[in-house]
Amino acid sequence: MGRKIKVLIIDDSAVVRKALSEVFQSDPVFEIMNPASDPFVAADRIEKECPDVITLDVEMPRMDGLTFLKKLMSQHPIPVVMCSSLTEKGEETTIRALEYGAVDIITKPKMGARQFIEESRIRICDSVKAAARVTVKKRTFTKSSYNPRKKLTADAVIPPAKKAAMVKTTERVISIGASTGGTEALKNVLMNLPRDVPGIVVVQHMPEGFTKAFAKRLDGLCQIRVKEAENGDTVLRGQALIAPGNRHTLLQRSGARYFVEVKDGPLVCRHRPSVDVLFRSTARYAGKNATGIIMTGMGDDGAKGLLEMKQAGAKTFAQDEKSCVVFGMPQVAIKLGAVDEIVPLSDLAAKITSCRS
Repeated sequence: MGRKIKVLIIDDSAVVRKALSEVFQSDPVFEIMNPASDPFVAADRIEKECPDVITLDVEMPRMDGLTFLKKLMSQHPIPVVMCSSLTEKGEETTIRALEYGAVDIITKPKMGARQFIEESRIRICDSVKAAARVTVKKRTFTKSSYNPRKKLTADAVIPPAKKAAMVKTTERVISIGASTGGTEALKNVLMNLPRDVPGIVVVQHMPEGFTKAFAKRLDGLCQIRVKEAENGDTVLRGQALIAPGNRHTLLQRSGARYFVEVKDGPLVCRHRPSVDVLFRSTARYAGKNATGIIMTGMGDDGAKGLLEMKQAGAKTFAQDEKSCVVFGMPQVAIKLGAVDEIVPLSDLAAKITSCRS
């Protein structure tokens, strides 16, 4: 964007408002509006000056964030990034907020180790920058209804393969990467998969704590089983494993058994979990047995890893621009020559189903 991104912070905590303001002040791309202590104050501010992005607290006394979000999206749509604490109630509410039109989730900044503060700043700033590029549309609801550290590559977690993947087996593996807009896009894909689909491993950029609620929500909607990945989980037909927030998730192999390794490590392409890390490990341990899919998201995480998958003989797909919320990650992968086929979101489930054998 040529101009500064105007951000309105809505949170009933003065401490959080101050912390978020300091985060945005660290990056010259942002212009901070006078923060609001609740949605009623925010509504008055919005009438006078429209922000590019809103960061919205989930739990507030006079009107909760979910109610305000629904009113905003039905009357005056503005990109919203939900700001939530790590509580069970907050996690479930925030997942619903994504379905109601919020662009992304961030966790409330906390004081702590220098590395934690810096990584939080990166996550928050990147989320709001991505949201500023999203065009949100009016929704109708029914009652049922900064200076970051050096950007690391996947080398920081898993070194490049020195030899081709092991010989082909009868089992296939699907690896999927997504970021901004990916929660709803993934729901669209996974809900349309049959029970005998090959095992799936997903990296969706989300903060720690929220992936478990996200997986639980999908598990209740899909024919296949969906769960947050745990270290050592076997990759099984009819199951999707969602990488836990703040942990890298890699594909591993022992004989004919595929399983996942969940581990710590530095940010890779500004993310943890990183799509590049998953894709590189898939290239190494599955090779021609794999299918790689890169979906909506800002930045370039996953592009190089998808190229490694293609070079290892995997089938590779990218979500098309028209159906992406942000056409960043797929676009970079396409430019690198990492993609065999560009596919609309509505056709991705069929492509995955075709890879059953």
